[in-house]
Amino acid sequence: MSEPDAAPAGSQPAQSNLVMRVLAALVLAPLAIALAYAGGWLWALLVTLVSIGLFAEWLMVVGAGSVALTAAGTIVIALMGSCVAFGALKTAIITGLIGGAIVTAIARGKFVWAASGFAYASTALLASILLRQDLVNGFAALMFVLLVVWATDIGGYFAGRSIGGPKLWPRVSPKKTWSGALGGFAASLLVAAGFAACGLGKMVPLLLVSAILSVVSASGDLFESAVKRRFDVKDSSHLIPGHGGLLDRLDGFVAAILVAWIIGFLRHGVHSAGSGLMVW
Repeated sequence: MSEPDAAPAGSQPAQSNLVMRVLAALVLAPLAIALAYAGGWLWALLVTLVSIGLFAEWLMVVGAGSVALTAAGTIVIALMGSCVAFGALKTAIITGLIGGAIVTAIARGKFVWAASGFAYASTALLASILLRQDLVNGFAALMFVLLVVWATDIGGYFAGRSIGGPKLWPRVSPKKTWSGALGGFAASLLVAAGFAACGLGKMVPLLLVSAILSVVSASGDLFESAVKRRFDVKDSSHLIPGHGGLLDRLDGFVAAILVAWIIGFLRHGVHSAGSGLMVW
């Protein structure tokens, strides 16, 4: 997410935007947490629908949103979600590879961007479901990633708004500041400290993982901003009041969940990635 434009204290547009952000978060965050806790096909269904939305928005941003291309990607991502939700990971991967080739062929002149968007949505789908499937630590791992991303976003928003100062990367995202980046990073470390204090992991490893995921989350945000700037687009859509589209809201999460799953996978394998992330 982007930090807001500088505005005078009490500015009506800034206050209105903040209210919309808070109201949207109060509705969406509990829903996401509830379905993450439920796990199984409910979480897989949410992730699949969101991944389809990410792909559709990506196509609109890059100017490749034809009906045929969107429909093909939707069908393939839905099949992948169904397969991985019920344990058929190999089938999901094969489906994704074949479907990705079909999407690329349909895209023609925009094939690089279409393939990139399909890979973006598909990896978000697989990582989000697989991390949660760890029966021992899947929910804790997923909540850790979500809270680190949210803390990075919220901390960055308020630090950037209240402190301001030098811009982080004005050519890509003119609203982001170094103070916001540091504020978000500090807030993410508080999440790790909180998990460790509650006995959900060791302090030093969690602080290190949190630091990595916070930086990755902020980088994912910048990546999405760079893509939008490349195509002169302000918001990926207007689906979420005060936040823009799914891409605008989940850019940091997509990057963080993928890296979180990779860390967990490298340590404990495919089916225990949650434990690999949380248990050191």
